[in-house]
Amino acid sequence: MAKMTAIQAAVLVMEKEGVTQAFGVPGAAINPLYSALRQRGSIAHILARHVEGASHMAEGYTRAVAGNIGVCIGTSGPAGTDMITGLYSAWADSIPILCITGQAPRARLYKEDFQAVDIESISKPVTKWSVTVREPGQVPQVFQQAFHLMRSGRPGPVLVDLPFDVQMAQIEFDIDSYEPLVPYKPAATRAQAEKAIAMLNAAERPLIVAGGGVINADAADLLVRFAEATGVPVIPTLMAWGAIADDHPLMAGMCGLQTSHRYGNATMLASDFVLGIGNRWANRHTGSVEVYTKGRTFVHVDIEPTQIGRVFTPDFGIVSDAKAALQLFVEVAEEMKAAGKLPSRAQWAGECRDRKKTMLRKTNFADVPMKPQRVYQCMNNHLDRDTCYVSTIGLSQIAAAQFLHVYNPRHWINCGQAGPLGWTIPAALGVRAADPTRKIVALSGDYDFQFMIEELAVGAQFKLPYLHIVVNNSYLGLIRQAQRGFEMDYCVQLAFDNINAAPDAGIESSYGVDHMKVVEGLGCKAIRVRKQEEMAPAIARAEALMAEFQVPVVIEVMLERVTNIAMGTEIDAINEFEPLAESAADAPTALAVAMLD
Repeated sequence: MAKMTAIQAAVLVMEKEGVTQAFGVPGAAINPLYSALRQRGSIAHILARHVEGASHMAEGYTRAVAGNIGVCIGTSGPAGTDMITGLYSAWADSIPILCITGQAPRARLYKEDFQAVDIESISKPVTKWSVTVREPGQVPQVFQQAFHLMRSGRPGPVLVDLPFDVQMAQIEFDIDSYEPLVPYKPAATRAQAEKAIAMLNAAERPLIVAGGGVINADAADLLVRFAEATGVPVIPTLMAWGAIADDHPLMAGMCGLQTSHRYGNATMLASDFVLGIGNRWANRHTGSVEVYTKGRTFVHVDIEPTQIGRVFTPDFGIVSDAKAALQLFVEVAEEMKAAGKLPSRAQWAGECRDRKKTMLRKTNFADVPMKPQRVYQCMNNHLDRDTCYVSTIGLSQIAAAQFLHVYNPRHWINCGQAGPLGWTIPAALGVRAADPTRKIVALSGDYDFQFMIEELAVGAQFKLPYLHIVVNNSYLGLIRQAQRGFEMDYCVQLAFDNINAAPDAGIESSYGVDHMKVVEGLGCKAIRVRKQEEMAPAIARAEALMAEFQVPVVIEVMLERVTNIAMGTEIDAINEFEPLAESAADAPTALAVAMLD
């Protein structure tokens, strides 16, 4: 046993739990933790420009690499309330992050002290656990329990609030005998796996719907192995995009109201059986339950017991970690395949591939200013298959999901349920901190980009290079499109005549904010693109600038002001606003050409 402050013990516990990186903003009430971090020197720290930014950096850090837990730190009062959005985003998508806040001394709680707020109560609805530690001797075990809860069952965030005097108090603690608690993860049984596969075998047109739980469980390889053993096509949700490569013969496309493929929706509607693994039947994926479930039998596998039957009651439910379930599914399926007991899915899988070859959206527009569809076509053709995309919400994200191609797990990093504007920049920085070598391309519309643009300075200061492509139509595009139902275009225009624009600036002078100047003022590099012929040189130039200066580089693409992106209220009623592809020439990405060949 050794004598130390409670906060020194907390840092030792974090080390034992595998923490090597934190994001945050220091302040008076959390300075004891920063002192302990400085003394140990084992946990690196990146200074955010906004505490919400720190929480999204922690999210990106967790989402990028299996096993990571991002840590965000702030002082008392508004630091904690600023991080609520990050906690909500992490909670909604089952992402474990640890939020640590300082607090007023215990004697000053509930006395309206400066920056003393009941963050424990405020954050409880969007965390797995939120606690203000009132006894110094509990600090090591509270941190131990925090990591145990974040990793057990359905993953999620935890907030630990530390009064100043609790941090500073002396305690006895033996880190040498400390061991992390073993996480609890429910597992399917052999009998459950056999029943699920028997139901699958009885179907004529089965599908596997893979959700974010497959990514969280690091089970993408097992998913592909199971699909290949059974010959059953896979529809990933947006949170699982990349779990099976877009060009895999059994990748059947995404289904949904917005972030979906025409062929994915058509294949879902043609199916008669769905095995959902690690998904939550999100409404943007399903549309109405009536349309989505009609004529289909469902098996649902999820790590959270209360998730089974929450949206609709499946014909068979299994409470299990996705990896544990898939290990059994693979075992049973491969045994049956070896014994010749699996039905052939060649005809059904072939029908799915035929839809994938022909049901494409047009991207090959030559308009100037550019249509967004052409921007994503250029990205497909000039970025390699190892590119990791980071995005959050808006028409930019919806179009990205419809037109881009993803080939690896954790290479589409997206906050799905919460969708806060501004998430993209800090999340991309968190991804970069987690993986110094990955090729990262962030995607934003102009409004998302403006929300937390100050975090670009973090990338410049800490040498966190990545490419950020901003599609600028100077509009709240998704809200403008939604307002069509109200026959209005109200308070969604971002354009104005910038009085500082050069007389010969051209189209961008009426688009309002000069992102080039702002980006450069924050210590990064920026390139502006006006037509498709400029995209490939811009990407090459951006890569050279990142290599030379080790800072984020922004490519701003000037779009036409109004483009309606395909979406609808039901998966069988998608409004296709633009012409559809009639041949490979209308959607000439490598994948489209390969499929049509």
